[in-house]
Amino acid sequence: MKIVVMGAQWGDEGKGKIVDCLAGDAQIIVRFSGGANAGHTIVIGNEEYALHLIPSGVLYPDKTVILGAGMVIDPRALFSELETLNRRGVETAGRVLISDRAHIVLPRYIDIDKKRDAARKKPIGTTGRGIGITYSMKSDRDGLRLADLGWKEKMDELESGDREFLDPYVDRLKAMSVDLASFLAHRKNAQVLFEGAQGALLDLDLGTYPFVSSGMSCAAGAAIGGCVGPRALDKVLGVFKAYSTRVGNGPFPSEFDPGSEDELCRFVRDTGREYGVTTGRPRRCGYLDLAALRYACITNSIDSLVITHLDVYDTLEEVKACVAYRVGDRVVEHFPASIEDLNAAKPVLRTFPGWKRPLRDRLTYEEFPVEAMEYIEFIERFCETPVDVISVGYDRRATIIRESPWR
Repeated sequence: MKIVVMGAQWGDEGKGKIVDCLAGDAQIIVRFSGGANAGHTIVIGNEEYALHLIPSGVLYPDKTVILGAGMVIDPRALFSELETLNRRGVETAGRVLISDRAHIVLPRYIDIDKKRDAARKKPIGTTGRGIGITYSMKSDRDGLRLADLGWKEKMDELESGDREFLDPYVDRLKAMSVDLASFLAHRKNAQVLFEGAQGALLDLDLGTYPFVSSGMSCAAGAAIGGCVGPRALDKVLGVFKAYSTRVGNGPFPSEFDPGSEDELCRFVRDTGREYGVTTGRPRRCGYLDLAALRYACITNSIDSLVITHLDVYDTLEEVKACVAYRVGDRVVEHFPASIEDLNAAKPVLRTFPGWKRPLRDRLTYEEFPVEAMEYIEFIERFCETPVDVISVGYDRRATIIRESPWR
């Protein structure tokens, strides 16, 4: 069985934790997009791990994890992350592989990335990790793949600084290289998790262009970046938070008003620890945008939803969610492509009573306060998609699985 776990918002939804939870029943975990711009946090007991390139299933000692063809790999960041894991007792040798079709991030791409975004009239607010430049070089047919490291003619074309940077890493990268298409084709009956980066609303084609990432963070990206056909994917899980967040610039219709809702914003940001794992930047926070979530479900064939950070709302008297937008004198119920419309949009809010009780003490969904159930069940009806997994804390154990995706 092959399952996709993707973000259904603007990233930072808690995909890493959910992949970690589901990986116990998987044999292979494939990260299919993005690079070191991603940040996945996993908490196991008193231990906290921050992953950027390596798939979240690496913390299980018996799993094979693979960096897919749709990824862009910064060797310096990769081996630093591996060394950190090894120092903390996570053995990675022989079970962390890289698709030979993945592209490599070179240091000068990082410099170009920072300068290009700073020079824009409207900066996108990238992480400055060279991700967009690497994808751009890939699209221009000037990129460098793992498979090219043994191609003398290609390597001779590189600038001297690029070759000097790569020299300490070439043999190590070759040793981790795998033909992912053949690898998975010979393991047709394996339980495989495909892990996404960023989220549906940051996808290059489906997101809030141009304020998007450069890779394919949509469900279709799992097939391409995972080197399988689309019909090989059995199920798509969309992960979203009980509220919305965004990092960097771009439209955010349900964002808390900085004047009248600044206190609420600070509460959600601090309670939910809404600071970037990769950059440390405070995230913009707002109400759950159900119109955007429904759009993500439709465009990604999401079979079931995973709600995270629901416990952040435990102490509130009431909870609100955006169900439509007011754009001028119009009420818009769909998620527009127009950045102008999204920038002008004001959220149409629906109010729900708060549950005023801690959810972390509940071991099953049936033990939830009725108000929390009503919030979840409204989301299910609005998006016409079941919420099968609920996260009420950072720890792996603070997860309620109503319906296992492996069934």
